[in-house]
Amino acid sequence: MRTIRRLIYGEILIATGFVLLAFLSLFFFFDFVEELGSLGQPSRLDPKVIYEMRHALLYVGLLMPSRVYELLPISVLIGSVAVLARLAQSSEYTILRTSGLGPWKALRTLLGLGLLFVALTFAIGDYVAPIADKTAQLLKARYQGRISLGQTGAWLKERQTHSNFSVNVGSLSPQGELGEVRIFEFDNQGLLVSTLQAEKGQIEKDTSWTLRKVVRREFETSGQQSAKIVKSVHRTYHWPSSISAEMISVALLKPDRMRTADLYAYVQHLEANGQTAQRYEIEFWRKVFYPLSCLVMVVLALPFAYFHFRSGGITGYVFGGVMIGISFFLLNNVFGHIGNLNHWRPWLAAASPAIIYSFVSLGAFGWLVLRR
Repeated sequence: MRTIRRLIYGEILIATGFVLLAFLSLFFFFDFVEELGSLGQPSRLDPKVIYEMRHALLYVGLLMPSRVYELLPISVLIGSVAVLARLAQSSEYTILRTSGLGPWKALRTLLGLGLLFVALTFAIGDYVAPIADKTAQLLKARYQGRISLGQTGAWLKERQTHSNFSVNVGSLSPQGELGEVRIFEFDNQGLLVSTLQAEKGQIEKDTSWTLRKVVRREFETSGQQSAKIVKSVHRTYHWPSSISAEMISVALLKPDRMRTADLYAYVQHLEANGQTAQRYEIEFWRKVFYPLSCLVMVVLALPFAYFHFRSGGITGYVFGGVMIGISFFLLNNVFGHIGNLNHWRPWLAAASPAIIYSFVSLGAFGWLVLRR
């Protein structure tokens, strides 16, 4: 079995590596072509700094870990299908079967390789890709001026002992500095207590905020005759908060590019402050289940080893395997949107495609084993 595992693992790893390299080359070309229109543009922060070819290459290169995370499962499927179909066509798999590689041993062998791909996908998606993608966005923001979400920025809520706060952050600078900060304070009855506007801000290590160039307005409503607005101007203002820099990043950047732990913390923050967290919960569970799709891919590929191929017929089966993989990822995205619209349980919306395709692939595998 050790020799058989070495043969199958080596062939699939090499094939998957070539497929992944081909996909990365294609996406690198597309991303680089998209950046050509920005070449020669001066930075909004420093007009002396020009967006040059090396910056575009660095930016596109920093996007590649995210591409690896997205493309690794389908590359595993294509590589596994190609190797197993080729082994079946050349009758090598038949020899392996007569040497003691039974159906369940073959399944366990491929699941062991799938676990290796699961660990690799999780490591890239949770550690390498978020850092690289954030660095790429900050590099691009150096020339665009800032990172912003639409026209109004990102909205968050903060619930404290005696007050509730609605926080609006307009932009995030490449240095992690907050811009155009607005904070609305409400009491427990929902009445507006104060508003605060700051040009810039910084989140400290203890998650408290240090705001600069602050205009604060307090609404005193002790009585109808004595109601008044007290305006004060502060050069710096310290605001205690539990909203961390990672939560701002989740709100301003794409949630599927964030670390699983950061997404979980953000979901907990939204629930603690009475906000809808359905979308982010689905993204969290998709981050949890996405690496496990590598197991689904190797199980999908296993039935191809039990086909009897004629000369030249392998191409059609490989193409069929590719289409099955593409349909899996399309269904994965569709279930996320359907689950969000219909308020499904987040883990069910994220795990349904993997469960469906696992049963289908195991059913096809069992049928082919019984038939052959």
